[in-house]
Amino acid sequence: MTTHQQTDFPPTEPIPVHRGSPSLRDSFASLQIINYRRFQASQLLAHTAGWMQRIATDWLVLELTGNIAAVGVTVFLQWGPMILLGPYGAVIADRFDKRRLLMVMFTLFAVLSALLAALALTGVVELWHVYAISLVLGLVFIVESPARVVFLSEMVDPGRLQNAISLNASVFHFGGFIGPAVSGIIIAVWGSGWAIAVNAVAALVAVAVLATLRTDELRIVPRRPRASGQIREALRYARSKPTILWPMIMLMFVSVFGMSLPVILTGFANEVYETGSTGYGLYTSLVAIGALSGALLSTRLRTLRLRTIIGFALLYGALQALAGLAPWYAMFLPLLVSIGLARLIYAIMADSLVQLSCNPSIRGRVMSFYVMIMVGGQAIGGPLMGGIAELFGPRLALVVAGAVPALAAIVIAVLIARSGSLRLQVRLRRGESIVSIVARSQITPQQR
Repeated sequence: MTTHQQTDFPPTEPIPVHRGSPSLRDSFASLQIINYRRFQASQLLAHTAGWMQRIATDWLVLELTGNIAAVGVTVFLQWGPMILLGPYGAVIADRFDKRRLLMVMFTLFAVLSALLAALALTGVVELWHVYAISLVLGLVFIVESPARVVFLSEMVDPGRLQNAISLNASVFHFGGFIGPAVSGIIIAVWGSGWAIAVNAVAALVAVAVLATLRTDELRIVPRRPRASGQIREALRYARSKPTILWPMIMLMFVSVFGMSLPVILTGFANEVYETGSTGYGLYTSLVAIGALSGALLSTRLRTLRLRTIIGFALLYGALQALAGLAPWYAMFLPLLVSIGLARLIYAIMADSLVQLSCNPSIRGRVMSFYVMIMVGGQAIGGPLMGGIAELFGPRLALVVAGAVPALAAIVIAVLIARSGSLRLQVRLRRGESIVSIVARSQITPQQR
């Protein structure tokens, strides 16, 4: 049985990321390791190109059908396999050499992306082609994702693992923002096929980098033998730790409703402002600018707090709802920048907190649940939000996409406070925090 990490953090206990004020060198400490530096450079390209393909695929489906709901079906096929098979992918990843397994997975990414690009560029692509390739890509992803998470532990020493996890989260989520922006530009200038072709090249680059890593410097995580109950073990472990459980619950609402922004933005470009693919590229570029700011700010994090993560989820949802209600185009555009910043900081903090709360021997399986919720939620949210946009308009869809996570964040904050015997306290004295969360035992009768 896997043992728990040495410390069970209470709901509001901070996990230190840096001691004291972090220097610029501390913010990028893990990049001093050459294997990690090479790997992350390839992953930045791979994540960016992967999102380029996803957005290009969505736009290709919109061109083929003119139906936003059909775009949502594509999202479901891309992410749907994670709903049923995600934890099994982590069990498979635990049984093989992570570097070699990743090389196989990225080779499959390259072949499938090249096939879809060729179909699009030759003009013979049909909707069923897109659906079939999207489904197979989703099946490959369920093994690649947990293998990549655990592989981090093999490249860096324990003292720099926290920094490596935080930077990995930054690269993953930043690629998720910059990719759509670049894809929008390429689609507008050359078409969807070329944006998809970029991912085939990026996947081959990732294979080449993995093949040339210094294997003698890797810290190999022992492979787990075949055994029953490994998924149940990880599930019990995740439920026992508040710093894992609550971020996963919050992620359910964010992924289903809040992460369908690219689908909804196609509607804004096509119907609300009638700006076409050029406008879609502009919208995603503005979100990416905010994401870049969020990525830079995240490297300066001094602590990870559960309450801060819930707060950023609330902010992210509120900004999306406000963007949906924005009466002027000039107001809508800067809100997209703010959405990108809040979303990326929330995502990086939540991802890092969950990973750092896990024992290394069980991290891959626990993170498979996390990724399952994230991409499975998008698989559900894609058709759901696409359908809402189709029936009631993109504006209402964006309001719903923000309001539901914001409301969920408020409810979760109240539940966390109650479970930890905490309450909100307001102080009006000079030099004191105006709002803070404190234990009920610390509040005097006069303050109650």
